[in-house]
Amino acid sequence: MVSPRLDQPAIRVVRMSDEALVDGVDRLKIVGVDVPVFTAARTVVDYLRFRNKIGLDVALEVLRDGWSQREFTLEDPWRHATRGRVANVMRPYIEAITA
Repeated sequence: MVSPRLDQPAIRVVRMSDEALVDGVDRLKIVGVDVPVFTAARTVVDYLRFRNKIGLDVALEVLRDGWSQREFTLEDPWRHATRGRVANVMRPYIEAITA
C-alpha cells in the first residue's frame, strides 16, 4: 500500500491490523454518510501506544483530560490497552491519575 504524499498538513501514516481498526469504533452519521470514529478511550490508548512519535506529555495530557472530563471510565481504555498489548505501558499512568 502506498502512503499519501502531501505538503500540508503534515501527516504520519500508521498501519494497523484489521482487528485494531474495528476495536473501539463508533459509527456516526455525518451529512447522511456513515463515518467510523475511534472512541475517546481508544484514542487515549493509541496516544500511549505511539507516545514516542507524538510525545509522552501529549499522551498523558489526553489521558488526564479525558478522564477528568468524564469522556470515559478508566475501565474503557484499560480494556483497549489489554487488547492492544500496551497495558503494561499504561498501568503506571492510570495509577498516577487515580492516586
